[in-house]
Amino acid sequence: MDFSQLNSSEMQQFYSQEQQMAMVNEMVAKLTSACWDKCITGTPGSKFSSSESTCLSNCAHRYLEMSILIMKKFQSMQ
Repeated sequence: MDFSQLNSSEMQQFYSQEQQMAMVNEMVAKLTSACWDKCITGTPGSKFSSSESTCLSNCAHRYLEMSILIMKKFQSMQ
């Protein structure tokens, strides 16, 4: 991308999008780490057991719900 051709509004929008992508990537990494450590107790095979699958799904849903709840709380405080 040629940044010299962007005006300040476009530059701000680009920066904001990059910041959002970084936050999503960080959240996915944290979610993966936390749920993996909680749900995968043995050596993983070629596929997850049903209990591991259920645990991973539930963990991911709870993690995302709490992240959304926390973000909404911070937004309402501002």
